[in-house]
Amino acid sequence: MLERALPRHRPQQIAAPAGELFAARVGRLAIRSLYREVALDGKPGLVGPTGNGSHPDMDFTTFMRSLQALRGYFPAIAACGLQRPGFAPLRALGIAAEADMLAATAAVNTHRGAIFNLGLLCAALGVLQAEGAAISAQAACAIVRRHWGRDILAGLSGLSETTAGTPLSHGLFVARRDGSGGARQEAASGFPAALGVGLPAYRAALATTGDGELAAMQALFALIAELEDTNLLWRGGRTGLDYGRRAAADFLAAGGVLAADWRARAADIDRDFVARRLSPGGSADLLGITLFLAELDGLA
Repeated sequence: MLERALPRHRPQQIAAPAGELFAARVGRLAIRSLYREVALDGKPGLVGPTGNGSHPDMDFTTFMRSLQALRGYFPAIAACGLQRPGFAPLRALGIAAEADMLAATAAVNTHRGAIFNLGLLCAALGVLQAEGAAISAQAACAIVRRHWGRDILAGLSGLSETTAGTPLSHGLFVARRDGSGGARQEAASGFPAALGVGLPAYRAALATTGDGELAAMQALFALIAELEDTNLLWRGGRTGLDYGRRAAADFLAAGGVLAADWRARAADIDRDFVARRLSPGGSADLLGITLFLAELDGLA
């Protein structure tokens, strides 16, 4: 007589907490946005898949190593945002992430701006999720301004050659030398350039072309034309900044990415930037933010 088969025990599947799942989604979006920015080829003076622009110390693979090192940071800071924290815990996470980045890139700064800016936006999304508020680009930027803007601006006062023993970033040095707010002022103000320049340019080009790559390039040139880019200021002074902004404005006036010869025109600007050692790194950082904000509708 055959024994009755006993039912097999199946281990219970434990679902991840909703907050953890949300933070993971935010982290993936952040990494995807940064990848789209660096993978955009032909950016003037900037690193891309086929060239390193005005940056002899880094290339596309350097950025890939950096992104790999930051995969845990963005979900972690989004999860921190779920607790509606003050600025100090976010700063601590950013400092640790920067150390991971520098270890992965042999001390090359690839994503310091993204760690700061995009990290704050990830935390802001956590705050919105915790409050049950609707998620949008405008709402996320407003959270950064309201919750942490004062602490962000505190970093612009009383600057010396070093901060806590660490040499100032180029952006902070230029902020002191030239009175430019740079990334900190942009974040503390709720990312007005990303909302008012990058995002409209991206959405308009995307609606016209249906091509995310073309839309990203149009947004980048719009940002270069309007932004007081501290990287351009650092490398070229006021003359370099004015030259870069004028070149971008002329590109847009000629039709931008809608012009038949836009790739040739962009390549000419790239060659000029490289010859002058100009790199619109601040605009590139804001492009990453723009690409991130463009995908927030419907995130929940």
